[in-house]
Amino acid sequence: MNYKTFNPKIVALVLIIATATGIALFPLLKQAQAINTTRTTTALPGQSHRIEVVFILDTTSSMSGLIQAAREKIWSIATTMASAQENPDIKMGLVAFRDRGDAYITRVYDLSEDLDSMYASLMDFRAEGGGDGPESVNQALHDAIHKVSWSQDGNVYRVAFLVGDAPPHMDYHNDVKYPVTLAAAKRKGIVVNTIQSGQHQYTRPAWQQIAALGHGNYFQVEDSGNAVAVTTPFDEKLSTLAAELEDTRLYYGDAETREKQKAKLDASAKLRKELSTEALARRSEYNATDSGKKNFLGESELVDAITSGRVALEEIEASNLPHSLQLMAPAAQMEVINEQAHRRDQLKQEIRQLSDSRNRFIKEKVAAEGGADDSLDEKIYRSVKDQAASVGLTYESDSAKY
Repeated sequence: MNYKTFNPKIVALVLIIATATGIALFPLLKQAQAINTTRTTTALPGQSHRIEVVFILDTTSSMSGLIQAAREKIWSIATTMASAQENPDIKMGLVAFRDRGDAYITRVYDLSEDLDSMYASLMDFRAEGGGDGPESVNQALHDAIHKVSWSQDGNVYRVAFLVGDAPPHMDYHNDVKYPVTLAAAKRKGIVVNTIQSGQHQYTRPAWQQIAALGHGNYFQVEDSGNAVAVTTPFDEKLSTLAAELEDTRLYYGDAETREKQKAKLDASAKLRKELSTEALARRSEYNATDSGKKNFLGESELVDAITSGRVALEEIEASNLPHSLQLMAPAAQMEVINEQAHRRDQLKQEIRQLSDSRNRFIKEKVAAEGGADDSLDEKIYRSVKDQAASVGLTYESDSAKY
């Protein structure tokens, strides 16, 4: 700078202009900042919307009725979540809890698109233990927030449902209390809803406070869960079609991959054996949706891999192909794959049509009986519908799928 030509008047004038410009542009800068904030919670083009949901479930002896209801309703809840216009990818997890001195305090099952395997674990739970009133709710919430592999993307609806009938132990000294955990949940963008089973007077205020701190909803259901249970003329056929759909799957891969596939197939077989016909019908509808595709297929499914173009048949070693295809010529292998793909499309179409008829049947029956506003199904649906809107998920239906 040439100090001889320095002019204080010119500098003052520049500062006045810069200040005035900054003031004029401040609203625009704030608007741009707001737009940028909005973008972090909305899926970018090419990105899929996702739902991550964890059920934090009291499995002490007093919860037997609601555990049974949960076994029946998980597929309805998954199908309801999948009904968003954006066809979200869905992951579910589970944290089962009891209390200190019981067989376990918590058991954590991480988020997974493999709902079959998660559900097979849920089927193994028996309501036992407890008995002293308060339970290890603090530990359960802590593990759900910190031991589950939640994502950090802005286009994900992250939600936990705390389900139980007893308040938390607040007298354990080496315990992270729920206000601290819920502050961490807020930082991670996880909404925490509470579902009180029964009408224990000491549970209600704690559950309401947990929901408030978790920026979620509180609601109460009876010990049975107030779940909607309707048998329809379509259930048996849908469960049969579901089994036929699963028979179209062909798996490939090395020994380690096959071991994972076996675990998936074992879980599916367990569900077909132990689920009610009504639950199998709802599961078939979920598996026929875009959201349920990953649960249906699992890992390294040959028909989808080849017909989608992700993998070329000649790239797969013969020893890694399904045993039924290994001795065939490539042309014959492709013929089998294409036949299975065609059959799969037909079955999915038939399942969707029957599911539509089933949904109409149930909706009319529920309406004729006075509605189901107090049901577990509707309360979860209303929470999901309202909360998922913040990440751009749109639900147009006026009721849940039962």
